Amino acid sequence: MNKILSRDLPPASGHSALLIIDIQNFSCTPEGGNFKGKSSNDMESYEYYFQQLSSTVLPNIQRLQKACRQARIEVLFTVIESLTLDGRDRGLDYKITGFNVPRGSKDAQVIEIVKPVSDEIVIPKTSSSVFISTNIDYLLRNMECRHLIIAGVLTDQCVESAVRDACDLNYLVTLVSDACTTFTETRHHYSLKAVNGYCRQRTTVEIIHEISEHNEPDEHGRC
Repeated sequence: MNKILSRDLPPASGHSALLIIDIQNFSCTPEGGNFKGKSSNDMESYEYYFQQLSSTVLPNIQRLQKACRQARIEVLFTVIESLTLDGRDRGLDYKITGFNVPRGSKDAQVIEIVKPVSDEIVIPKTSSSVFISTNIDYLLRNMECRHLIIAGVLTDQCVESAVRDACDLNYLVTLVSDACTTFTETRHHYSLKAVNGYCRQRTTVEIIHEISEHNEPDEHGRC
């Protein structure tokens, strides 16, 4: 009998992970290095981005974290962070762009309200796609994770790159459409449309419902 292949499978405890991309001081706070030297006029152009982060994306990531932790689904983070202070290990694109988040710096830290707990893994990267400049594929396979729930920033850059590469590496991918954002609404929606053929897309409410419906509660009776 032929095996039925489908993207429409719910995340399973022990074989799934929530991957939170670049929710760090560098890229998610007005004081972060990504906005260093910007004038007040320049910062006005990021009003949509910061509004979406505070009102929608960060609260939704908190909800996803809670649901995944209770269902024993791995929670992982990527951050833009060089392995050196001067960033000589960065990819060429980051060097040209001028991105350098020194190892151990405040910019490299996950922002406080969604910070890791216990021994959750934080993976430093120096390229847009976490699958290019890190050993994340090796880690996920060691943990037997085959399904990724992806959220974070920027939708049309690091998030989209992770979605495409994860799919090509044979992961099932669910992109949480209201737990990621980019600098404009137009860019966000074009990106969601562009990767629609690679992954399935769900809202935070929809994916949390799936997690609670298809997974047993943890050892403390939480579901």
